[in-house]
Amino acid sequence: MPNFTEMEISYLRTQHLMRFATASASGSPDVAPVVFECDGDFIYTGGFDITKTVRYRNIKENPRATVVVDDLATVNPWAPRGVKVIGACALAQSDDGQRFKISPEVIISWGINDPKPGIPAMERRVVEK
Repeated sequence: MPNFTEMEISYLRTQHLMRFATASASGSPDVAPVVFECDGDFIYTGGFDITKTVRYRNIKENPRATVVVDDLATVNPWAPRGVKVIGACALAQSDDGQRFKISPEVIISWGINDPKPGIPAMERRVVEK
């Protein structure tokens, strides 16, 4: 069974940007909007040369990350939706060079698995390893 639900996978595949948060070994935070992919189990993000980014330096020192993908399904009625992933982050090789691989440990979603209008309940689950 994939880490993400079918509804979460479908949602993530319609989105173009996520916010990718990392922290240095001393705790200095960084967050950046990035493009991404989801294969149902992991989230991947790369770039032209990730070795020149703050994220790269942070992950080398502190291999933890949080990512958020969210939007508004509608504004009237107000219907926010999104997915937040907390987990380990590692460097992975792809055909295009190095990229980041985020392994979910906790997934929090809202307005995805139960998309009724209005302020959604937050769903939190720990990913079994």
